[in-house]
Amino acid sequence: MHSYDIVEFGEPLALQERPDPVPHGSEVLLKVLATGVCHSDLHIWDGFYEMGGGKRLSLKDRGLAPPITLGHEIAGEVAAVGPEASGVRVGDRRVIYPWIGCGQCAVCQRGDEHLCNRPRSLGIQRPGGYADRVLVPHPRYLLPLGRLSPAQAAPFACSGLTTFSALGKVGAAVYQKEPILVIGAGGLGLMCLGLMKALGAKGAVVADIDPKKREAALAAGALAAIDAAAPDAVKQANAAAKAPLPAAIDFVGSSASAKLGSDAVTRGGKYVIVGLFGGDITFSLPMLPIRALTIQGSFVGSLAEFRALMELVEKGAVGTVPLHERPLGEAEAALRELRAGKIVGRAVLTP
Repeated sequence: MHSYDIVEFGEPLALQERPDPVPHGSEVLLKVLATGVCHSDLHIWDGFYEMGGGKRLSLKDRGLAPPITLGHEIAGEVAAVGPEASGVRVGDRRVIYPWIGCGQCAVCQRGDEHLCNRPRSLGIQRPGGYADRVLVPHPRYLLPLGRLSPAQAAPFACSGLTTFSALGKVGAAVYQKEPILVIGAGGLGLMCLGLMKALGAKGAVVADIDPKKREAALAAGALAAIDAAAPDAVKQANAAAKAPLPAAIDFVGSSASAKLGSDAVTRGGKYVIVGLFGGDITFSLPMLPIRALTIQGSFVGSLAEFRALMELVEKGAVGTVPLHERPLGEAEAALRELRAGKIVGRAVLTP
C-alpha cells in the first residue's frame, strides 16, 4: 500500500510504501475509494492549535507524534476481513466512523467514544485515509453508503456528523421554529444548511467574510448571507432573521467569530462552537447569568448520531455539498488550497 504521511510537523507530506495490512481478530481492511480533506487536517499537519495570546497547544506535548497518515472522512470497499469480523463481506462498500475510543472506559461504555481520553481515531492516532488502504478495528464502525457515491459519502463522517451533532445541541424545538445564525460557509456551514432542510428547520442566516462563500450559502438555501467582518454584523444578522436569534453555530472558531456568535444570540440563547481556527475571547462575567447565555463546545459526534445521520441520508433528504475531487497524489496541494480559502465545499481525494 502507499500513503501520504506527516513525517515532521509543518513539513511536506511524504509518500510512504509498505505492505498491505493484514486484518486480525475483528479488524477489517478496506480499499480507500474517497477521503475528504478537513480543516482539522491542517491543524494536525501544523502540529499545534492556536490558543490565543501567543500561546499554542502542541500536539506532540499531548502524545501525538509523526508519522501520521491523515484523513478521517473515508469511504471504501472491504478488501479483507479478520476471522472474528462479522456483518461485512469482501466487496461491500462502506463509509467509516473514524472517532474510535479505547472501548473500555466509562465514556466509551456510555456511547461517547468520540470523547474518550485515550482515543484511537483514524487519521490522527491510527493511520487514516490519505492512503489506498485503511485498517478499521471492528465492523460496527462501517455503515452502508446507500445511494451515495464514495466521494459523496465520505464527508458525512466528519463534516456531516459534526453539523448534525451541533444542530442536535441547538435542538429541534428551536431550529424548527426560529431562524438561527450559522457562522462560516465552508464545507461544514454548507453541510449544515443541507441538513437543516432535511430536518425541517426554519432556516439560517449565514455569516462569512468571503463573498464567494456567501454566494454559495445563498445558493444552498440560506435566508441571508452577511459579511461576518462588517462592523454592524450583529445588527444585520438579527435584521435578516426578522426576530431575535435564539442560537448560533460557529464553524470557524476564531476570536472574531466567537464574539459575533455570542453577541448575536438573544437572552436565554445558545452559542455552540465547533470550529478550531484558534484564538481566545473575554466575557464580562455578570452578563452570562444576566443574559442566561449557554456556551457549548461540540466535537464531532457519537456513533449513534452517525447511524441516525446516515439513516436520514439514505432517505434522500440530505443534499451533498459541492465536491472537488483530486487524486491522492495531490493531497498536499489540496491542503494548501484549503488553507488559502480557495475551496468552496469539500475537497475529496480519490486514490
